[in-house]
Amino acid sequence: MTTPTDILPFRVAALYQFTPFADPAAIQEPLAELCEKSGIKGTLLLASEGINGTIAGGDAGVEAVLDHIRDLPGCNSIEIKESRAPSMPFYRMKVRIKQEIVTMGQPDLDPVGDVGTYVAPHDWNALIDDPDVIVIDTRNDYEVAIGTFAGAIDPKTSSFRDFPAWFRARRSEFEADGRTPKIAMFCTGGIRCEKSTAFLKSEGLDEVYHLKGGILSYLEQVPEDESRWEGECFVFDERVSVTHGLKPGSYQLCRACRIPLTDADMASDLYQRGVTCPACHGERTAAQRARYAERQKQALLARQRGVGHIGVKPVKKPKPASDTVSGGHD
Repeated sequence: MTTPTDILPFRVAALYQFTPFADPAAIQEPLAELCEKSGIKGTLLLASEGINGTIAGGDAGVEAVLDHIRDLPGCNSIEIKESRAPSMPFYRMKVRIKQEIVTMGQPDLDPVGDVGTYVAPHDWNALIDDPDVIVIDTRNDYEVAIGTFAGAIDPKTSSFRDFPAWFRARRSEFEADGRTPKIAMFCTGGIRCEKSTAFLKSEGLDEVYHLKGGILSYLEQVPEDESRWEGECFVFDERVSVTHGLKPGSYQLCRACRIPLTDADMASDLYQRGVTCPACHGERTAAQRARYAERQKQALLARQRGVGHIGVKPVKKPKPASDTVSGGHD
């Protein structure tokens, strides 16, 4: 019997807020300590531009952490996208300091004051059904591969950093015959579109729209029989993907390359659980595969003992700005 989504035991909360943090390091340690105390796992990224991440745990623990986040500067009205999971979707808790909470590599953008027009999920269909609207999926290629909106353009980028160059290369096509392009963009939870629409605005384009709350809000709010969504939506946790109503999807994750896998992928002779899959088999050395196999063995042994093989890591001191690797979730 399938457990109804609303009574699954783990509460999952995805969030982001662009807001100035004068001292992200001062926020990091108290937040990490509260997460550990509350039994919360997941990833939270902090930068001078705000906070981004996804956490999971029991209802009381998640609420305690969310209350703490709402008390941070500029976060009192932060939007939270919630769902449920049958098991803990993260191995550990990480609170990290980054250069950007979602990495685009365009330092002069204003993702607060100069972004595109928000379009509510219930109004999205009418916008993308307009034949004059150019619909762009801003996510990475492996995300688009398992699901997207019908008719959306796939930039086939492997990193969000590639999006500006991709758009500049295609701009003349969008503006052919003197057209003023009307562009609608979307991403998983909305954060990448804050920057992608700000980028297009900085490039001189005015008619730029983005899906408020991202695909997750659309799948949560729009009835399946009215949906323009095709496939499943990749998420950055152990659920791998979700479907309409934010129910856990059907994909598994390759532990070597982190690519979502179908049942057919896992039936392939090139698939070895925790070690390799058809997408990465030819890209991994024998030494790498041996290392992955040992990791998988230890994970299975830990599971048999009823313990996690990846524990909570202590808070690390932030690296100098020049050495910090940027990154983000959505």
